[in-house]
Order: sequence, then structure tokens, then C-alpha cells
Amino acid sequence: MYRHFLKRLFDIVLSALALILLAWLFVILAIIIKIDDPGPVFFSQRRVGKNKKLFKLYKFRTMKMCTPHDTPTHLLENPEQYITKVGKFLRKSSLDELPQLWNILTGAISIIGPRPALWNQDDLIAERDKYGANDIKPGLTGWAQINGRDELEIDVKAKFDGEYAKTLKAGGFKAFAFDCRCLFGTVFSVLRGDGVVEGGTGEIKKHEVEKK
Repeated sequence: MYRHFLKRLFDIVLSALALILLAWLFVILAIIIKIDDPGPVFFSQRRVGKNKKLFKLYKFRTMKMCTPHDTPTHLLENPEQYITKVGKFLRKSSLDELPQLWNILTGAISIIGPRPALWNQDDLIAERDKYGANDIKPGLTGWAQINGRDELEIDVKAKFDGEYAKTLKAGGFKAFAFDCRCLFGTVFSVLRGDGVVEGGTGEIKKHEVEKK
């Protein structure tokens, strides 16, 4: 019952309330983004949803207009050069993710679930296939996000996503409790700014190897 009804109900109620209560913040951030770097306020990308069906995911734009589109941050050469001044703050605070409340309300993603991969992140998609993580709806945040986020390498991230998928598919109170754990864990991670590394997936380990 939780997986097929209550989880979706919670998504609708919480995302709708958040959109209403945070409308003032959307307006302020939109103005600041426009002033900092003229162009669209919102940024959209094709992402992989449940059963690998593609959808448009929305974010506040944090990159300059000259940034290559549909390219994962960790594949950009010197990604810092493309991030706007306000974008650095938005990414560090995770405020750039707020427009995904609309994705949650419309049912493309859930509050909790594996972070949706870019349509061309074949390595991550393939790894998730091994654990059945592509069979469930992706989320705004999830088990992998509170266990390392950008610090995690692809195979490690996919394993965390697989653990979540397995628990959700089992359903019941355990699935609900796991979602609560991910939600509250996300709040603490965001407040601490944990796991945000410009350059992307596995970046910390890469730097550690380079230092040796």
C-alpha cells in the first residue's frame, strides 16, 4: 500500500505545499539569476525516469549560457569556469533543485528515490540495471545522496540505489521508514553542504589518486 498509494500521496501533498510556501523564494532567486547572467531562469535536461522512460527535469540555471548542454559536470574540462557567481551558492545549498518540486507534483519523480541519470550517462544506467534501480521512480534525493552524493563513484552509487530499490519493492513500514531516513538525512546533509564536489562523480577519490 505504501509503495503504490501512500508514497504518491505524500509526494503530491508535500510538493504542492512546498511550491506554495516557497513561491516568494522562487521569485527572489529568479531575479538574482537574471541579474547575474542574462538568460533563462530555469534549466531543463532530459533525464531517465522509471523503466528508463525519458522526461524533462527542471532546475534553476547555475551555469553560463555558453556551457555545453547535456554534458555531465564531471565530463566538463574545468567545470568551475562555467558556473555563475550565484550558481555556486545555489549548487552548494542545493537551492538549484527546487524547481523539481514541479517534477514531483506531476509524477515524473518522487521526493525519495535514485537521482535521475542524464539520458547519455550509459555507465550509470547500466550499473543501475544490475540492481533493478531503473525499475522504480527516481527522486529529488535518495540513499546515495546522504552517503556521499558527488563523492561516490558510479558503481558505489548504483549499489546504494539498488539497496533503496530493493527496500521500496518490499514495501510496508520498512519502505516508509527508509524514506523518512533518507528525507531527514538529506536535510542534515544539505545544511552541512556534504558531498557537493564540482567536477562530479568520484571527484574526491580521483584527486586522492592524483596526489599519490
